[in-house]
Amino acid sequence: MTSDRLARILSLILLVPGVLHFLTPKPFDSIVPNELPGEPRYYTYASGVAEVGLGAAVLVPSLRRRAAGLAAVLFAAVFPANVNMVRLWQDKGPAMKTIALARLPLQIPLIALAIGVWRRSGD
Repeated sequence: MTSDRLARILSLILLVPGVLHFLTPKPFDSIVPNELPGEPRYYTYASGVAEVGLGAAVLVPSLRRRAAGLAAVLFAAVFPANVNMVRLWQDKGPAMKTIALARLPLQIPLIALAIGVWRRSGD
C-alpha cells in the first residue's frame, strides 16, 4: 500500500471522530475520566481539535511525518478514556460491554498505522 493511501486512511480515522466530537459531544463527555480536572466538554473539544488538526495535517506531505507521530501519541493518550468506558459500561448489557472491551486492543493497530505513516514519510 502506498504512503499516500495509508496517510488518507489515517486521516479519515482521525477526521471522522474528530468532527463527531463537535456534532455529538455528549457520548465523548461521558467517557472522560472524572479524575481529570475541569469539565469533560473541555477534553471532548480539545481531543476533537487534535483529531481534526492531525487528520488534516497528515494529508499535507510536508507536515505528514510530524502529524503521524503526534497521531500515535494521541491514540495512546486517549487510551485511559477507553479504559474508563469499560469501567462505566459494566452494567450496560453484553453488547455494549463487548463494544467497550473491543475498543481497548483497537488502539494497537491505530498506533501501528500512525507509526507506519510516520516511518514512510521520510524526513
